[in-house]
Amino acid sequence: MTSPDSAFVLDCGACRLRPWRDADADALVPLANDAEVSRGLADRFPYPYTPDDAQTFLRMAVARPREFFAIEVDGALAGGFGIRHGEDIYRLSATLGYWLGRAFWGRGLMSAAVRGYTDYAFRTFGYQRLQAMVNANNPASARVLQKCGYTLEGTLRRAAYKRGVLVDVWMYARLRDEAAA
Repeated sequence: MTSPDSAFVLDCGACRLRPWRDADADALVPLANDAEVSRGLADRFPYPYTPDDAQTFLRMAVARPREFFAIEVDGALAGGFGIRHGEDIYRLSATLGYWLGRAFWGRGLMSAAVRGYTDYAFRTFGYQRLQAMVNANNPASARVLQKCGYTLEGTLRRAAYKRGVLVDVWMYARLRDEAAA
């Protein structure tokens, strides 16, 4: 049986956000198995990225369709998008995370996805704040957030350790009452 959540599709103009499917595994591995893609992401996004990694991720993502989304462009898998809903005193906030396969870089797709999901999340969940943390070695991700009306709130100095290097992390956020860029 299909749940209502598994039918969710958000049209973001240049791309669509939809629930992950088990059938995405074959397309996921070559997109995710890229050192440059994983460079700006947490270590839970492994490199090299194997078919077993894809199966493990898809088991989790398919079970949580309100948190993890595939980014689709013209019917092709292009990347991933996720939201971590805040809890307890942070219940009116959420944290975004995203990645895009290298073949899809430079086309404005992630800006479309972040803009579309930001608007959707403020309308649907009643959030007052959406935020994203960006490794300082990933300025393209920071530009995406800036284009979508997110504000740099601060630098978490040497907050991440990626591939043997300490990296600063930038905290971006957008509040519900702030107009989009």
